[in-house]
Amino acid sequence: MSETAKTEQSAKLNSVVDTIISKIPQEREKEIISRRFGLYDRKETLELIGDMFGITRERVRQLEKAILTRLRAAVAEGELPSVIAMEKEITSSLSEMGRVARMQDLASHFLGKEATAIDRARVAFISELAENITIVTENDDYYQAAAIDTLGNEKQIRARVEEVVKTIKKHGEPVTAEELHKKLDYEHPSNIAALATVSKKLASLNDQWGLAKWPAVNPKNIRDKIYVVLDTNGSPMHFSDIAKGIRDSEFNRRSVTTQAIHNELIKDKRFVLIGRGIYALASWGYSRGTVADIITDILKNSETPLHRDEIVRQVLDKRQVKETTILLNLQSKPQFKRVAKATYVFEEAA
Repeated sequence: MSETAKTEQSAKLNSVVDTIISKIPQEREKEIISRRFGLYDRKETLELIGDMFGITRERVRQLEKAILTRLRAAVAEGELPSVIAMEKEITSSLSEMGRVARMQDLASHFLGKEATAIDRARVAFISELAENITIVTENDDYYQAAAIDTLGNEKQIRARVEEVVKTIKKHGEPVTAEELHKKLDYEHPSNIAALATVSKKLASLNDQWGLAKWPAVNPKNIRDKIYVVLDTNGSPMHFSDIAKGIRDSEFNRRSVTTQAIHNELIKDKRFVLIGRGIYALASWGYSRGTVADIITDILKNSETPLHRDEIVRQVLDKRQVKETTILLNLQSKPQFKRVAKATYVFEEAA
């Protein structure tokens, strides 16, 4: 969408909202709706609005409900054609997004830019009045969202979201929408990903979905972010490249120093130093220790003496060091006993 088109779309959204508000006859009712939805400023509570007008929070809630009912009736009777036209555009955006979307994402898609809080409030307000859009109210488990009504009512949509959460939880590890599609009965993986965005129990990273408490999809500290970068890369990395990976990632708060990364790598047992500044994940089969420790493990685990070349090969599988470093350790440590030409065994100290 061009900048001109974005500006025109925003102006159209604002015009429709102003038109709707103008249909409300009483000034107090206009204020109640505007403040409850945050159409012109921040969203306000029932209590705050009640204090402003000298009425109870329950009375504010009753008035809000009555006003919305009248506005929906006006839309249904064709008195607000601009709302019907905009509903079609919002529905089109929802279709492209998988039929359901978090309100923030929907507003941004609809406007072609990052939506402000007021943008989001205005799209939500129009969606509330639309006949063919279902609203999911925000609470501790769900983000505010909108869906094409063919997906169901609010209760049914929440049940669909919980089905996705349950499937991911049962899977036990991050999973793509394509993999979830094989387990669930939906038209397209995009429908499943769209439902997943509604749940506060889920998070995604690098096109994989998981529980929000899983560091692999929702890393909250430096060490978890290091783990995700290494795991995604799939091979050992220098600590400076890990730092760059974090800065270039989708993570929140990506500003971190290279030295801070190095410090965390040293402290966490999940990370193994395998060369000069090069780290790997312990889960890949690497173990901590010096080159001499690695040689010791190799010889202890061998049922027969090993030739120098075989020892070097096995050490290089576990450490990115120079061959001369391995040979120096092999020849200088008393626990490595030569039993034939260039052939060694491990000998316990007497």
